[in-house]
Amino acid sequence: MKKLKFYAIGFVPGLLLVFFILNKKGASCSGYLPNSRVIAESLSKEFKYSEEVKTAMSTYKIDEKFVKDSIITNGKVDFDKSHAQKKPCPEYLITYPEKNPSYEITFEKCEETLMVNTLKKLK
Repeated sequence: MKKLKFYAIGFVPGLLLVFFILNKKGASCSGYLPNSRVIAESLSKEFKYSEEVKTAMSTYKIDEKFVKDSIITNGKVDFDKSHAQKKPCPEYLITYPEKNPSYEITFEKCEETLMVNTLKKLK
């Protein structure tokens, strides 16, 4: 029991110290999950849109800001329907919102650009 007290005396303050240091730097652990990593990497690229997507965007009356800030940022990557190992540009499918999806988007994430290939309204 004495060892457990000494352990807690050192562990708890150390945990709090690490928490406050990482919190000040703005670090978070949410970026380590596959969905978060794909989205974060995608948002850092230059976006390009196929003609099919441009037509769909005008049909559905949505703009590039909505595609980038809502569909891709808050969407869920469907890894079962994606081709994450495709070379040189992995291809991903995102549905938005996560529950009862309204939109489905596919894109290729290349080295410097992100090519949005399809945009479908599901409802």
